[in-house]
Amino acid sequence: MSPVSYLFWPNPEAASYDNPKVLLLLGLCAAFILLSFIIRRWRLSVENPVTRRLSRGWASAAIWFGSVGIILAVARVEQISYISMRFWWAVWLFALILMLFVQGRRWRTLHYRVLPKERVNDPREKYLPKRKK
Repeated sequence: MSPVSYLFWPNPEAASYDNPKVLLLLGLCAAFILLSFIIRRWRLSVENPVTRRLSRGWASAAIWFGSVGIILAVARVEQISYISMRFWWAVWLFALILMLFVQGRRWRTLHYRVLPKERVNDPREKYLPKRKK
């Protein structure tokens, strides 16, 4: 079987829900959905506005990757033609890697922290001339 027909075969061999690969995929996708709720809670506690802005789309991306992965895994077990192709898992994995790469580059280039200004407590300050009001 050529690699192209392996990827694009419309109805791959049957898998069951007790298959370890299917259980691993379902668990991974459920972890993505759970991670989306954790990210939302984490964003509420973040003080840095730059971090909040950069992490705005992470929760929705995690829930989308999780739900699409669960649909693909269930379609494979239920043998739904054309949705259960291995090609869609390749597209899913490529999109996940691309999203992680873009978000990582964006984080590395745009993230910064505002450092608090240090004020020197000079005892002579009160004796120096001030601006007129």
